[in-house]
Amino acid sequence: MKTIMVMFDSLNRHMLPPYGGDWVHAPNFKRLAERSIVFDRSYVCSMPCMPARRDLHTGRPNFLHRSWGPIEPFDDSVPEMLKENGIHTHLVTDHYHYFEEGGGTYHTRYSTYEHFRGQEGDPWVGKVGRPNRPESVGQNARDDFWHLQDWKNREAMSNEEDQSQSKTFKAGVDFIRRNRDEDNWFLQIETFDPHEPFFSHRKFKDLYPEHYDNYDGPHCDWPPYARVTEDRALVEHVQHENAALVSMCDSKLGDVLDVMDELDLWEDTMLIVWTDHGFLLGEHDCWAKCWMPFYEEIAHTPFFVWDPRSGKQGERRRSLVQPSIDLGPTLLDFFGIEPTKDMVGKSLQGTIADDTPVRDTAIFGMFGSHVNITDGRYVYMRGTDHSDRHPLNEYTLMPTHMRHTFEVDELRDKVELADPFTFTKGCRPMKISGDSAMPGREKVERDFTSRLYDLESDPKQKTPLRDEKLEARLAAQLADWLKACDAPPEQFVRLGLHPVEGVKP
Repeated sequence: MKTIMVMFDSLNRHMLPPYGGDWVHAPNFKRLAERSIVFDRSYVCSMPCMPARRDLHTGRPNFLHRSWGPIEPFDDSVPEMLKENGIHTHLVTDHYHYFEEGGGTYHTRYSTYEHFRGQEGDPWVGKVGRPNRPESVGQNARDDFWHLQDWKNREAMSNEEDQSQSKTFKAGVDFIRRNRDEDNWFLQIETFDPHEPFFSHRKFKDLYPEHYDNYDGPHCDWPPYARVTEDRALVEHVQHENAALVSMCDSKLGDVLDVMDELDLWEDTMLIVWTDHGFLLGEHDCWAKCWMPFYEEIAHTPFFVWDPRSGKQGERRRSLVQPSIDLGPTLLDFFGIEPTKDMVGKSLQGTIADDTPVRDTAIFGMFGSHVNITDGRYVYMRGTDHSDRHPLNEYTLMPTHMRHTFEVDELRDKVELADPFTFTKGCRPMKISGDSAMPGREKVERDFTSRLYDLESDPKQKTPLRDEKLEARLAAQLADWLKACDAPPEQFVRLGLHPVEGVKP
């Protein structure tokens, strides 16, 4: 048995034809939907990038205890478990956060791995001086090292085949061809795209001639993490830049589908296609993803699975799933390996086969922000307006942020050893106090007022619902989730919750 997992970053559900995005040129996503199960109620768990990947490895929510960070010494890693049980695991990626201090313990869990450079501000091309840059606005126009580095990287990718996404998928297809006759392997093809900046070549922009033949404004494919202040023409341009990059992702997905057809892999190879979260392209008058609250455009994700055991294809599923915590147990189940007792996610074998539900509710959020719960119809965003105290502590043995270790001032006189959690295998993690957890939190909306939405009557989440009885039910279910995850006591305090009996997750 074999598994191919294709993972995108910041792929919007509403930009894909199988989910209603018919204006976007993405024929291979249509083709995928015909060959797989399409999930209609797929939600994120821990946000954003590396927290979602820690969920994938551990099969449990991590945002209640920790912000952006690496795999911890006490974590169970699904790719490593597969490797230890004789399954060759291979990661091929251009996601450069794996190779920073805040993500540097993930890729080593695989049997083998490949990395391609150049996404975003990856410090790759060593060019002194200023890069060539057209008239630009938004983040494309910023003069700091990171944004200028992006322009230097682009100069080294003058052709489509030079882009890191192209190299990533080519290496993935090469792995498939090289191991076509072998058994017991897992391949993770992971691209940073269509994460911003929405850099693509003219080939993909030409799929939208009505826009690009008429647009004469400044260059902008990297919107800010901010409120939308741009005029409608520029907003539409950024949306088309994202669409062009989605079309490139679609083209590379087609390469995977082609090789599966050519080598007749469908009989014994599981195919998984998913993303960590979505991205706001002007909806709710917002750009980007780390806004509070996490609207449906961010939290409600595309998700496709072909499972050769059931052979079901061209069907949709309504059960509530969370790929970031469910895929680990699903992969273990596919290869006949038991999940660990600490895994909260569930194998989706039955859900794929006949829509058997695995949960009644799902939780999601980002460390230090709302803690959200949904039952598939209602979304309740529990904020800090229920409590006068908003404590925040990191629990870790790996004190790193995204790109660097914690600063000395963040650690001096602010660290103590906490009691073990149920999942730390007897280890006492550091408890680091203070609001140091999410550098760049100034980027996000700080309105942590609780909100309740009815997705049936208000799918675009325009008007919060007021229903005290419903809110109380969801709050009790949320408290039970926190207990099941052995959340720190201060999470109950900051959310104004009490460990009361409710419906089990």
